[in-house]
Amino acid sequence: MSVLSALGDALFPRVCHVCGVSVSGDSRYVCPSCLAGLPRTGYHRLPDNAMEQRFLGLFPFRQASGHFFYSRDSGLALLMHDLKYRRFRGLARHLGRIVATELLTTGFLTGIDIIVPVPMHFMKRASRGYNQAEEIARGIGGVAGIDVVCGLRAVRPHRTQTSLSLARRRENTSGLFAVRRPRHLAGKEILIVDDVCTTGSTLTSAAEALLDAAPDARISLLTLGVTF
Repeated sequence: MSVLSALGDALFPRVCHVCGVSVSGDSRYVCPSCLAGLPRTGYHRLPDNAMEQRFLGLFPFRQASGHFFYSRDSGLALLMHDLKYRRFRGLARHLGRIVATELLTTGFLTGIDIIVPVPMHFMKRASRGYNQAEEIARGIGGVAGIDVVCGLRAVRPHRTQTSLSLARRRENTSGLFAVRRPRHLAGKEILIVDDVCTTGSTLTSAAEALLDAAPDARISLLTLGVTF
C-alpha cells in the first residue's frame, strides 16, 4: 500500500457499502462476507436460462446472463443505489471487474470482440456525471482484455421504468437508441452490458438498434443484476 493510499484510508476510512464494516486492500467497496453473500445466478452455465427466455423471439442473440440476482431489499440493491445516486463511480467499475473475474474461466466472454454499454441520455449523464453501465463495462473489459466501444447513443430521454407495465416499458424504450459508426460494428461479436435487467425492454431496444445497423453482428447480453 502506498503512503498516499494509507493516508487516504486514515482520513477517509473505507467501509463496506452493504454492512458498514471497515474494509481495506482489494476489498475496496464490499467486504468478503457480503461479496460472498451476493446470490449468483449461474445463468452463464445454463442454456435457455430465465434471462434468455425474456428475449426469445424478439431478436437473434447468442447468449444472455445476469450475474447476480437483484431485488429491492438485497445487498446488490444497496450497491446499485450507491453507484447510481451517491456518485461512487469506482464502485461500478469494481463490480464489473468482479463479474469479469468470475466469468473468465467459464467461456462466457470467449470470442467477444467488443463490449457496448447501454448509453444514457446526455442530460441525465450530465446530471449524474457518468454512465454506470459504461463504468461496469470498463471494469469487465479491463479484466477480460476486451475493448469497450460506446457504439450507441440515446436519442431521447425516457421516463423511469419502475411503475410501468411490460407493454408500456417496451413503448417507453422503442427507438430509444441510435448507432454510432455502424461500419465499425459489422461482423463483430458484441456484448451489450447494462446494470440491471428487469423486463429486458432497454436491452431489446439496444440490440435492435445494433442489428439494424449491422445485421451480420452477433449479440450477447450481460448485466450486473437480474430480477427473479
